[in-house]
Amino acid sequence: MATAEYAVGTVAAVAFAAVLFKVVHSSAVQTALSHIITTALNVSL
Repeated sequence: MATAEYAVGTVAAVAFAAVLFKVVHSSAVQTALSHIITTALNVSL
């Protein structure tokens, strides 16, 4: 029974990774990350 549980966990992890990949590669998230990085690099000390 443990093998079936590991298989279900693996499938769930792959599905979560696929959703996360789609979210991170969306244009809105890329724009937000780009803005955050640009703002952080342009801070004058």
